[in-house]
Amino acid sequence: MKCKRAISIILSLTISLVLLAGCNHSTQPSDSTGTPLPVVVNIGTQQIPNGERIAIEKGLFEKALGVKVNIIEFQAGEIRNALVSKDIDFAHLGSSSATIGIANGIDVELIWIHEVLGLAEQLVARNGSSIETIQDLVGKKVATPFSSTAHYSLLKALELNGIAEKDVEIYDMQMPDLYAAWQRGDIDAAYAWEPTLSNLLTDGKMIISSEDLANQGIVTMNVEIVRREFAQQYPDIVVKYIQTVDECVALFKENQPEAVKSIARAMELTEADALKQMTGSIWLRAEEQLDTAYFGTTEKRGNLAAAIKDTADFLYEQNSLVSEPKLSVFEAAINSFYIEQAVQQMKK
Repeated sequence: MKCKRAISIILSLTISLVLLAGCNHSTQPSDSTGTPLPVVVNIGTQQIPNGERIAIEKGLFEKALGVKVNIIEFQAGEIRNALVSKDIDFAHLGSSSATIGIANGIDVELIWIHEVLGLAEQLVARNGSSIETIQDLVGKKVATPFSSTAHYSLLKALELNGIAEKDVEIYDMQMPDLYAAWQRGDIDAAYAWEPTLSNLLTDGKMIISSEDLANQGIVTMNVEIVRREFAQQYPDIVVKYIQTVDECVALFKENQPEAVKSIARAMELTEADALKQMTGSIWLRAEEQLDTAYFGTTEKRGNLAAAIKDTADFLYEQNSLVSEPKLSVFEAAINSFYIEQAVQQMKK
């Protein structure tokens, strides 16, 4: 009798373990190859009005990626440290910041261009500062986040106008501190982006924009990079990230009112302000990014690596990089494969 009871207990335990194992297996997502997906994906972002911000506001990433997604907000520059420490898998940052990270050996891949910057970044002079032109910056106090696209644009604007960097007092400030200094009257001008930019323009005027610089061949962008180790392990997730953001870029191009409402909600703006900020940059669909002006393809490389290399050369001249960067470093980091896969899958 005891033997039968023991066998019964063993059988019950075995069945329970099998059922439990079956349940656990069914709740673990896997990719198209059957490879188990990560428990969580960490996306580092910034408060910038673009396709990623729409995707975050609409809660699209978790649904698309099929796993838990953490959205983590950063200020410019801080995001690179989070990549090094592997606290995040994806990072949204300016092309200058991405250039510094890649040149300094952070093992990442550049996978997406969020937008090509235009009126969304500007050098603004505070009313009463006596600054009317770039030349008037000599001897003035100007703030911008160092190693950002705004910092790069400011330095290039000075260079193009024959002004030595040492002749201007340039302060490294993140947007919240920059705006506080502006309100106190501690600075005379600032090179900033939205939404801080609109706040500065209520008591200041534009001196030059990134659109003006782009017309002179100085192109800046906001881009997405991903840890190479993560991308190689979970390529399907990278492709789905791109498809999700591309869907939101399409929304802006095809249903602008809905996209504007999403950005207005996400960034607590009026719809008029949201539209103004969104139209200050060029938004590119995935297929457009495969043009030779940008990524190109795996068969025919585009101009993006050369553009990033130009940025790196300038940063090296400014002592923002300790060693002179090689083009091959950037070619190895820029990967069009995921965009190509995303486009192919969306066409099916």
